[in-house]
Amino acid sequence: MKKVVHPDRDPDFATGAYSDGVIVDNFLFVSGQAAVDFKTSQFVLGTIEEETARTLDNIAAIIKAAGGSMENVVKCTVHLANIDEFDRYNVVYASYFPGIKPARTTVQSVLAENLKVEIDCIVRLPNA
Repeated sequence: MKKVVHPDRDPDFATGAYSDGVIVDNFLFVSGQAAVDFKTSQFVLGTIEEETARTLDNIAAIIKAAGGSMENVVKCTVHLANIDEFDRYNVVYASYFPGIKPARTTVQSVLAENLKVEIDCIVRLPNA
């Protein structure tokens, strides 16, 4: 069975044809997230550091809604609009994962709306 997960936000927030997160067994699959304000559904563009932090905060909110924490993340896929910003993004990213870091793939991609970063992840929930 699948269970949908959404963070605490305005119920009228339109996400499109996907779920923020889906739990199957004890795994949470988080859809690609970006620097979006969950209250307004607007992108919040900024530096790579600012967008990375907002994106990871959004991911943390989805994981929390599912009963987990960032410590439970086992795999991330990261899309950067400009791979030359990797080092700057990586400093912020690393700060969200003290201890054992998740497995990760990072690639350069064409992102919509002038976004600098998009991240999805797989989370092993403690008591799903």
